[in-house]
Amino acid sequence: MKGKTIIEKILTRASGKDVYVNDRVWAEVDLAVIRDFGGPNAVLEFDKFTHNGKVKDPDKIAMTFDYQAPAKDMKVAQNQVLCREFAKRQGIKNLFDVHWGIGQHVLLERGMIKPGSVVVGTDSHMNLLGAVGSFSSGVGNTDIVAAWYSGKSWFRVPETIKVVFKGKYKEPASVKDLTLKFIREIGMDKANYKSLEFYGEPIDNLSLAGRLTLGSMMTEINAKIVFIQPNGEPLEFLRQRCKGEIEIVTSDKDAHFLEEMEINVGKLIPQIACPHSPDNVKPVEEVEGTPFNEGFIGSCTNGRLEDFKVAARILKKAGKIHPEVRLIITPATKEVAMEMLKAGLYEIFMSVGAMVTNPGCSLCTAGHHGVLGKGDVLLSTSNRNFLGKLGKGAEVYLCSPATVAASAVEGKIVDPRKYW
Repeated sequence: MKGKTIIEKILTRASGKDVYVNDRVWAEVDLAVIRDFGGPNAVLEFDKFTHNGKVKDPDKIAMTFDYQAPAKDMKVAQNQVLCREFAKRQGIKNLFDVHWGIGQHVLLERGMIKPGSVVVGTDSHMNLLGAVGSFSSGVGNTDIVAAWYSGKSWFRVPETIKVVFKGKYKEPASVKDLTLKFIREIGMDKANYKSLEFYGEPIDNLSLAGRLTLGSMMTEINAKIVFIQPNGEPLEFLRQRCKGEIEIVTSDKDAHFLEEMEINVGKLIPQIACPHSPDNVKPVEEVEGTPFNEGFIGSCTNGRLEDFKVAARILKKAGKIHPEVRLIITPATKEVAMEMLKAGLYEIFMSVGAMVTNPGCSLCTAGHHGVLGKGDVLLSTSNRNFLGKLGKGAEVYLCSPATVAASAVEGKIVDPRKYW
């Protein structure tokens, strides 16, 4: 019998049959998730398809309101009402309303994501949950309806690329810089509908927050899923929050990989993705001096406590931000917000003139408050900088919390090593 990769093992278990690359399978779904964006259409489609029937298992469904939370207009409010009423009618208990924060992060905090699980959701960044070894995938409304109705979803088993990271880097270089360097090297096409398995000492040493940063940006290179095996602090996080045993899925020694890559990050320095693509990556020092007028630290990519601690360290030392910079700080979840409050970070941010918002996705797309006008330039810790994503005629650079914070002090792009 041939050895299997992680995705082959997960889909073998979930489908109940022996599967390999490019097989088509119907797999049991452990959790099917909708959010307030896209979710209402799934509700309407389910009711139409089933003639207002019942879901198969309400305990395997979750709803998260993180896109436009709280509702910004009547249409959004009504969509959220539609989801709440559906949840009540179906007996869905896992509804995380507007105060909870980013869905994938909330599901992790609530112990609903395990290694080896199969999760589908209407958020294109569901695959960031591969940071703890879950096969989680963004899907369309029809796939959600199928999962609610039958408990299953259809997949083609993807090929796998093995990526080994080597070397040690020094702060303020961070996992965001590692991620941007990786995207520059792999490009936007090679990982299309592929499973990625990440290995090496730099990966093993990452915190949960760091793994979420890395996992979050794999959607931008069209990867189907990324797998990072839980160990250390991330594994302890899962053990404390998840019910039952934690079983880590690993590839067999004789598993077949489409390709094996090696990325050396030993001399890693701060990186930045310039407009208008996540792979338009350069060292920050090459674009120093570029003016900008808005900064954002948050999103599913860099919205955890350690991200804000890095930014607060720089801003506290500087004591101010540039008067022409609007700096927006958004914790990923309510739990993170409480941690920030206890650590005194709110006071630091607000005292230098930053705005701290409620938990949620925030400046990831034009649907949120804080969008850009023509000619605006944003430095963001999020994951996308495509043309028009946050406003027509605007430009978005992607970088680390350290780079955003250091640059906010001067009103122009600055290498964070200057303030470290």
